[in-house]
Amino acid sequence: MIWAFSSLTAKQMKSIKELEEKMGVTLLAFSGMNIRYADLSEEDLKLLLQAEKDLGVSLVAVNVE
Repeated sequence: MIWAFSSLTAKQMKSIKELEEKMGVTLLAFSGMNIRYADLSEEDLKLLLQAEKDLGVSLVAVNVE
């Protein structure tokens, strides 16, 4: 399972916004996604790591069905 930003309804957004104002903080909403990580070859892993370094981001390889 991996975690990603939640897709929220307007009602959920309103509730979170009210809570943020009450607490004086910014809240981030995450939801679990049941996705399988991809099996990478050593060569593909090297390419992925280099791309992360070049782009300054973290990448996750998954199998999409």
